[in-house]
Amino acid sequence: MLNQIEFVKPGNIEARSMEIIAGELGETHWKEPEFSVVRRCIHTSADFDYNVNLKFSEEACKKGIQALRSGADIVTDTRMAMSGINKRRLAEYGGQVHCFIDDETVIKEAKARGITRSAICMERGAAIKKPVIFAIGNAPTALIRLYELVESGAVWPELVIGVPVGFVNVVESKELFMRTSVPWIIAAGRKGGSNIAAAICNALLYYKDEVEF
Repeated sequence: MLNQIEFVKPGNIEARSMEIIAGELGETHWKEPEFSVVRRCIHTSADFDYNVNLKFSEEACKKGIQALRSGADIVTDTRMAMSGINKRRLAEYGGQVHCFIDDETVIKEAKARGITRSAICMERGAAIKKPVIFAIGNAPTALIRLYELVESGAVWPELVIGVPVGFVNVVESKELFMRTSVPWIIAAGRKGGSNIAAAICNALLYYKDEVEF
């Protein structure tokens, strides 16, 4: 079996993985920068369904890249998503990642109001006084609450990455948000996750430095 193992230098493993993904996808309708996002989601999950279920509002990737390069912050609904985002690269642009899920005031308020901590996190994110990208990888309640905040005029995100995973209100929350005119990237259906939310953020952060819009 060892003679079937492909030798790839450690520094080339990611590039080789991307070559394999592109080869298995074959001809594609995707343009850049959307294709970079799709490939990174497949790279993260080894799930080629993301070639089909990732949906983008018009110029969502372009707007997200511009916002990040202008110093926008990112708000996530989980520590896992926060951990996966390249904070060093984000800081180079002047941004930082926020996750309020373990904040004691969030825990108390969620209990008192009888709603999820993730929903409260969106309210905290909406109060940040600078451009913000929201990356939701776990809780549909966060996406629903963010929709309500957008509809009420309380916040206007630079981009919403809506990829909660699961069964209860997951599909419905995504379909609800796709009605808005806020820039969005959404994984239609039940699939998603914090790793996918982080992967999308990183795809936008890593996008070719020389590209200008």
